[in-house]
Amino acid sequence: MGTVKERLWIWGHEAGSHNGSFGVQGPSRMTPAEAAYYLGVPNVVMVTFAGKPEPPLDLYARALMPLKRVVWSIIGDSSSTRNDRATDLEEVIALSAQYHNIEGAIMDDFFHPPNARGAVSRVGVDDLAYFHSRLRSAPRPLDLWVVVYTHNLGLPIAQHLEHCDVITFWTWRAEDLRDLAGNFAALEALAPKNRKILGCYMWDYGAHKLMPVETMEHQCRQGLRWLQEGRIEGIIFLASCICDLGFDAVEWTRAWIGEVGDRPLPEVPFWVPRSLGQAK
Repeated sequence: MGTVKERLWIWGHEAGSHNGSFGVQGPSRMTPAEAAYYLGVPNVVMVTFAGKPEPPLDLYARALMPLKRVVWSIIGDSSSTRNDRATDLEEVIALSAQYHNIEGAIMDDFFHPPNARGAVSRVGVDDLAYFHSRLRSAPRPLDLWVVVYTHNLGLPIAQHLEHCDVITFWTWRAEDLRDLAGNFAALEALAPKNRKILGCYMWDYGAHKLMPVETMEHQCRQGLRWLQEGRIEGIIFLASCICDLGFDAVEWTRAWIGEVGDRPLPEVPFWVPRSLGQAK
């Protein structure tokens, strides 16, 4: 039987990545490893932002060695246009052979409104199938993770998600968290077989302002219920590069992790909506 803390993650960017962006007043100097220690979580999702970091990634991976589980981006955020030309797939596979806490690869900001060609993703379904096959056949098989936002739910993405192991689910604007339960149910209907992790912003990136503490509390307590029910496998807090700025939502989250982190989790199977079949 594991604990809540073992299922918690920090979303990591290079130190200072959000300084002066999204309304964030810095400067932040906190690294992903430092943010993990500060919040008291053992796992990190390390994601390229604005093209940084660039390969080679060895020194970044070395700094994360004390952490239990690491997932690394092969496609960074939407401003990481270098990943539209070439992913970091082979770099991450090579890293995983040396750093055994790396267990997956993630694609950030992956879906978008249909472009002139009708495409709704940064690479096609055939590319996803290759990514998944390549990761699963690595010396140590790795999972393929993907970011899905609430505003992606109306897109034709079901076929894409068939090639992904884990969906991380995000609500870009804090005001839309009032619909979190309904939006998550829609995701479950869209992708009943994928494992899921709830993404929780600690800053309202969509509105460029502070995340209200009561809204932070709402998403965390909802996530904890789903974690206990087996509907999600974890919770990710975003982002490492705001954790040293004294924001109330960050400090509340830190205290909340201290309160609930050691609670045991029941051994429950991954949850599937009853209308779509039995839990496996």
